[in-house]
Amino acid sequence: MGSYAVGGWAGERAGDAPVRPRPLRLLVFQHIDIEHPAIFRDFLAEDGVAWDAVELDQGEPIPSLDSYDALWVMGGPMDVWQEDEHPWLVPEKAAVREAVVERRMPFFGVCLGHQLLCEALGGAVGPMAQGEIGVLDVELTPAGTDDPLFAGLGPTITSLQWHSAEVSALPPGGVALGRSPVCPVQALRVGDRAWGIQFHCEVTAATVPEWGEVPAYRQALEDSLGAAAMARFQAEAAAALPGFNASARTLYDNFMARARPVTA
Repeated sequence: MGSYAVGGWAGERAGDAPVRPRPLRLLVFQHIDIEHPAIFRDFLAEDGVAWDAVELDQGEPIPSLDSYDALWVMGGPMDVWQEDEHPWLVPEKAAVREAVVERRMPFFGVCLGHQLLCEALGGAVGPMAQGEIGVLDVELTPAGTDDPLFAGLGPTITSLQWHSAEVSALPPGGVALGRSPVCPVQALRVGDRAWGIQFHCEVTAATVPEWGEVPAYRQALEDSLGAAAMARFQAEAAAALPGFNASARTLYDNFMARARPVTA
């Protein structure tokens, strides 16, 4: 399990009463070493946030959630239903349920993490008729435009898409916050502090080249966009990168505003 820098939040006030902030403790589930928090790592470092990454595909065990204030779940090339091939999906789903349902921890899932949030809480995820890959727009739903995670964004968000599975039925209590022409649930919220997004805006300049080396991702790209699509995709992603990073900063700030622990 990787551990990363620790620090504290700037002082805040709740009404007229001063509060003493303490460092937020963040746990991150990863499913392949190149799908990490990416640009979010820069924001975490700027804020001095301590975070631990658990590489589930490498057999790293899930620690007790007692020491953490929030849970992030990143993407990966596997699918939520592949428990026989990836048996660690079973305890991961249990940990997601514990975090969101039992502990009501702030939760943020990206791509596979979005799908795991849905499936672990009783929704359904299935294969798409055609994968959604490219630099594409996500439209916020009416609920999404009013959701605190997307404050300052929309009504559309330009994003990087690279997936062949989708949320096909929301979990009980789930609310769809974003959509695209081929994927009706691009973002969702369960309760008041658990969010998932199917799309990516956390990317860096290294993301598309690195992901293109993953056989499953490369095959999905070629199936959707043709055998010579990688160079074009890289160029489009590079041109859109400043917008991705700006959206990522807003999403990060909005999430952290609801995740920061304070003590009187």
